[in-house]
Amino acid sequence: MDDIPHDRRYRPEDRIMQGVIPYLSLAGKAGEAADFYVKAFAAKDIGRMPFPDKPGFMHLQLEINGGALMLTDHVGEGSPEGPPLARGHLQLVVGDGRAWFDRAVAAGCVSVMPFERQPWGDDWGMVRDPYGILWAVLTPDPALWDRDA
Repeated sequence: MDDIPHDRRYRPEDRIMQGVIPYLSLAGKAGEAADFYVKAFAAKDIGRMPFPDKPGFMHLQLEINGGALMLTDHVGEGSPEGPPLARGHLQLVVGDGRAWFDRAVAAGCVSVMPFERQPWGDDWGMVRDPYGILWAVLTPDPALWDRDA
């Protein structure tokens, strides 16, 4: 992150750094995946910290839809084996889900579940990215948008 000016770095109190932040180990593909997510999910590259002694990234951070996603190429002790998120997915809740879904597919994601109205009332679909990660795109039922909290 040294290549990012100090005034552009995020601090823990910034909104993007709150809540649960996925941190994925992509075993040598973190930089490639980050570049892909810029195209597929309109990600903003926040910063990259390369390993000092080998190719790849110790830490890489993106902003997607107002939230943070962290990636690393690190594998080894403390890193689980197997595909990232083997039993889960990342969920994007957006107002224009069709556009998000279509952009992801155009960038190279594969449709797993078509983006369409679901029995619970929301529009939802799922794609798999080239790194094996499932991404769900959800647009809440518009009838719920104007409800008082």
